[in-house]
Amino acid sequence: MTALVPALAAGAVVGLALGALGGGGGMIAVPALVYLLGFAPVEAATASLVVVAVTAACALYGHARDGRVRWTAGLLFAAAGAGPAVLAARLASGVPRPVLTAAFAVVAALAALRMLRPPARAPDEDDDGGEDGAGAGGHG
Repeated sequence: MTALVPALAAGAVVGLALGALGGGGGMIAVPALVYLLGFAPVEAATASLVVVAVTAACALYGHARDGRVRWTAGLLFAAAGAGPAVLAARLASGVPRPVLTAAFAVVAALAALRMLRPPARAPDEDDDGGEDGAGAGGHG
């Protein structure tokens, strides 16, 4: 019963991050699973995939309804990441826990630093953030 409260609290925080920001749940879920619930990093990464997939699917509905989903870019990004994710998952099983934890921290820190910089605008980007009308929910 004692693990239930931290698990529910962490799940709620992940849900809030995904609902409000549209992403970032894995960066919250993995440390929560490791440090609050005692998961090994590989187990936490795997469990966070389930957590993030379910909560992201729930958040996706609202974002898609409001036209804030770039479907083409998202699907291409997911397709490009699928193969490397399978390979990395196989390789990670042989990496010591402290190395995986440090690697996760480095990736999280680099992502945070990059997000603090202003985004670069492509010369042909329009002001509404659309993808030639094709990426906004239901516009093509």
